[in-house]
Amino acid sequence: MKLDLEKQKRILKAAYQEFAEQGYENASTNRIVKEAGIGKGMLFYYFNSKKELFNYLFHYGIEFITREYIEKIDENESDFIEKYRHVSQIKLKLYRDYPYIFDFFGTFYIKEDIELSQEMKTKLESLKVLGFSKIFSNIDKSLFRDDLEPDLVIRLINLTFAGYENELINRLKRENLQMADMTSYWDDFHEFLDALKKVYYK
Repeated sequence: MKLDLEKQKRILKAAYQEFAEQGYENASTNRIVKEAGIGKGMLFYYFNSKKELFNYLFHYGIEFITREYIEKIDENESDFIEKYRHVSQIKLKLYRDYPYIFDFFGTFYIKEDIELSQEMKTKLESLKVLGFSKIFSNIDKSLFRDDLEPDLVIRLINLTFAGYENELINRLKRENLQMADMTSYWDDFHEFLDALKKVYYK
């Protein structure tokens, strides 16, 4: 997108917010250009259709999350739960600065009218696999309780995280993603991590 950075940021923010709030079918390019403060002709100069705009947002977001989130996970942290804490802190900072990108991707799990191509599904899965590979590398299993097998502890913690994530998604389904107080969710998450340490660590 060959625009000055401020105008580019306004367009991206408006477009991400529109798709996040309305879903794909109900998203309006009229509302996007109005929110961004540009003419509709300018939007369609760069994007021939709503679908092309959506595809751009998806691929831009994948690159952004990879660069600003996944690649910044500290693989040298050997405490499994502390690594999760570190990861959540990175994500919280990004969410505070760029909530519209995370809201956009969050709708893929919450809104049912968004159909992704197989290529997009593959990219999402690859991003997930890359993130997990960084989180699960270099784990100091000696921190875990002696009366439990280390691999079982990792599995139990991971399953607990998965359950927590599903619960969070179900809670968000009942809210407007733009209005959700994510700070309180992250505070709860840190308490959740501390409780897990009491259960599974020495």
